[in-house]
Amino acid sequence: MKNILSKIKIGLSKDKFSIGVDIGVSQIKVVKLKLAKDQAELCGFDIEPARFELGEVLSHILQSHSGGDLVNISVSGQQSVIRYVNFVRMNSAELKQALKFEAQKHIPFSIADVNLDGYILKDDLPDNKMLVLIAAVKKDLVNQRLKLIEGLGCRTNIIDIDSIALLNAFNFNYPFKEDSQEHKAIALLNIGSSMSNLDILDNGIPRLSRDLQIAGNTFTQKIADIFSIDFANAENLKINPDKEKLSKINAGIESALINLAREIRTSFDYYESQGASNVSKVFLSGGSAKFEGLKEMLAHLLSIEVEYWDPFKKIKIPENIDAEKLKKSSGELSVAVGLALRNN
Repeated sequence: MKNILSKIKIGLSKDKFSIGVDIGVSQIKVVKLKLAKDQAELCGFDIEPARFELGEVLSHILQSHSGGDLVNISVSGQQSVIRYVNFVRMNSAELKQALKFEAQKHIPFSIADVNLDGYILKDDLPDNKMLVLIAAVKKDLVNQRLKLIEGLGCRTNIIDIDSIALLNAFNFNYPFKEDSQEHKAIALLNIGSSMSNLDILDNGIPRLSRDLQIAGNTFTQKIADIFSIDFANAENLKINPDKEKLSKINAGIESALINLAREIRTSFDYYESQGASNVSKVFLSGGSAKFEGLKEMLAHLLSIEVEYWDPFKKIKIPENIDAEKLKKSSGELSVAVGLALRNN
């Protein structure tokens, strides 16, 4: 399997088409980009509901985005892990040799059961240390995804982790500027249907990544409990809220958000306890982050500024792309964009 770790700083050399496929529990998202040097142009995108016949849905989407059979995919959840670890300073070749031995101290899996990778984020820490991102994914999950993609007649170019793909998309569109304090310490929160991804960046460098089990389905279940209805009807009520029921819907959403905010604040406190700067802003994305009023509720609960970000901010959008549909869907495509930006 090729490198499971995204390069945080992207170097794009020659024109190339790249397809990112984000396989979620409720939706499958695809973004196709044309990459040249440090520029990217959107060629197409698609969002389809995930059904039991996942292969059929993927096949339909990928056929409509022909122009190369290499796709980049990602994983998340309990079978993957990201750790940020201080190593004794060494070069990339030495890190490759030392990684298996050092990683076993920091990941909850047997090294024999995972695909493992490491990337040097910062090599000038005090005491001759460097900061290394360690990523590990269970081989069973990797093989399952590879088999699925290959069964569609495509080849997998990169297998990534959702949180790292999210970082790629953000850093490409909102690059850190040395003379600016805007990104001093910020968080990315991507709220999906079954899971939320949280990243903390300091000066554009990731320092903490977590997958949180509180997400859109948690909101839906709260609404189902409040109105004593089944999950499907609660989901429809969440997406298309009845004005007469809006106050109760908001109460259900806020109840779940309180638990999510508690998990986020715990992550912030852990990060800040290490002598790091305080997190000053949360950048929000994900299909389940679109609920009206959610941004304001989360900002109130965290006592911190929260805003949505645009994963297509620095990507060229040609005239043949449905701009209105893209604007409506852009927040759901952040992971797929990060995957499509991979060029190696």
